[in-house]
Amino acid sequence: MRKDIPSLGVLQAFEASARLQSFSRAAEELALTPSAVSRHVAALEDRLGVTLFVRARQRLAMTDTGRSYAARIRLHLEQIERDTQEIRVGRGEGYVLHLAVVSTFCTQWLIPRLPQFAALHPRITLNLSVRSEVFAFDESGFDAAIYYGDRLWPDTQGRMVLPEGPCVPVCSPAYAAVHALHDESAWLHCPHLMLATRVHAWRDWYAECGWHYTLHASRGPRYELFSMVIAAAAAGLGVGLVPQLLAREALDNGRLVPAHPQALAGEQGYWFVQPQHRAGSEALQAFRDWLARA
Repeated sequence: MRKDIPSLGVLQAFEASARLQSFSRAAEELALTPSAVSRHVAALEDRLGVTLFVRARQRLAMTDTGRSYAARIRLHLEQIERDTQEIRVGRGEGYVLHLAVVSTFCTQWLIPRLPQFAALHPRITLNLSVRSEVFAFDESGFDAAIYYGDRLWPDTQGRMVLPEGPCVPVCSPAYAAVHALHDESAWLHCPHLMLATRVHAWRDWYAECGWHYTLHASRGPRYELFSMVIAAAAAGLGVGLVPQLLAREALDNGRLVPAHPQALAGEQGYWFVQPQHRAGSEALQAFRDWLARA
């Protein structure tokens, strides 16, 4: 008998209160009374011997211990929910997969192809969440990940799905019409839109052109996602340097045009990985096989 584990109801009351920062809103979500939720949380604090919330009049604030414990409990409750969904829909191809993905690749390349996967495997549900940094699978609840890089993550197995390919300078048609972008001097007056994690990309592109890289180019606006760079370029805010793979739709529909014929070779790619010591479900195998052919 596991005597040290609080009841599921107590943990749900605590997690909901922490997430919503309110006993009343947690009570609404859980179909309980606020006093019942408050009693559950108080019982948990008594059991742990620590304070999880600071109660001040109508305000509810978490202690550092409470915040840390809530984050860990949330992961466990989400895993219980996933495991329950898996059993409810059946083991064959009825399965819920939780994938971590990089944002722009997901929206521009993966999601447009998912109708094909859904037609082949209608009982597999894919839940997609954005993660851009390396994480430990055992602590995440994800079945697999698709990420950008040049190698496998530690303690994982997988393969490259797709090389990134060349990065190309792009802008809106209206922007191109009023700037002589074939001329090096014209670029002195162009904001250089860049990804925050690739601040040297424009410098490398200038080197490929054989041009002098100016301080002006290094001071361009920085964005967290390539989708933001693409949107900013399409809005006429300047010239963006983005993977042609991710800008293909905008180029095809005319929202963007090439700003210059010179491209910058890509050296990395998009990888599919899963935990090294976990075989994975039949559904994960089906997705992995489909991804290799997509």
